[in-house]
Amino acid sequence: MVKLRLKRCGRKQRAVYRIVAIDVRSRREGRDLRNVGFYDPIKNQSYLNVPAILYFLEKGAQPTGTVRDILKRAEVFKELGPNQTKFDFKLRK
Repeated sequence: MVKLRLKRCGRKQRAVYRIVAIDVRSRREGRDLRNVGFYDPIKNQSYLNVPAILYFLEKGAQPTGTVRDILKRAEVFKELGPNQTKFDFKLRK
């Protein structure tokens, strides 16, 4: 299963994040399938490769909570069909 999640970059006390499509079993700094965006929490800026994100979402990729909030703020989900905007998040026990 593929997830869209944040990958930490930058230096100490000055983190920036890449938004990547990555296999669920990989660790946070592991090898990603594709880099689909960039997020700077300090400047509150984001760059999103929307066609690549839509491609992975249509194929069934699940965004993590933080990535989902970033995508909502950028209104990426409006470009998906109405039946594809629901994402199933499995709760850990």
